Amino acid sequence: QVQLVESGGGLVQAGGSLRLSCAASGRAFSSYNMGWFRQAPGKEREFVAAIRWSGNPTYYTDSVKGRFTISRDNAKNTVYLQMNSLKPEDTAVYYCAADPRGRGYVGQDEYDYWGRGTQVTVSS
Repeated sequence: QVQLVESGGGLVQAGGSLRLSCAASGRAFSSYNMGWFRQAPGKEREFVAAIRWSGNPTYYTDSVKGRFTISRDNAKNTVYLQMNSLKPEDTAVYYCAADPRGRGYVGQDEYDYWGRGTQVTVSS
């Protein structure tokens, strides 16, 4: 069983930055593909970014390319999402997810473990 705990969310003005962190339990973290997803009010959860177990390649949904950066520190069992130039439409609960079987990156069904989420609110 893998436990994921997100942190770093909060309220920020448009144009601002936040860095989300996701701490994972277990010694096999370095072998997991990791992803970030988000769910805005009244909308379905959607893919945001993913990173291979080795650190590359990385994948992003089009709406965050050039603004968000996913990274990981396998020594700390942590994956990060640096979010710059935030927009009100980035407001959502952000979830971290782990794929221990290397099945893919974008689909939610490819991830076995999920955190509880952290709220990001961007004011205009």
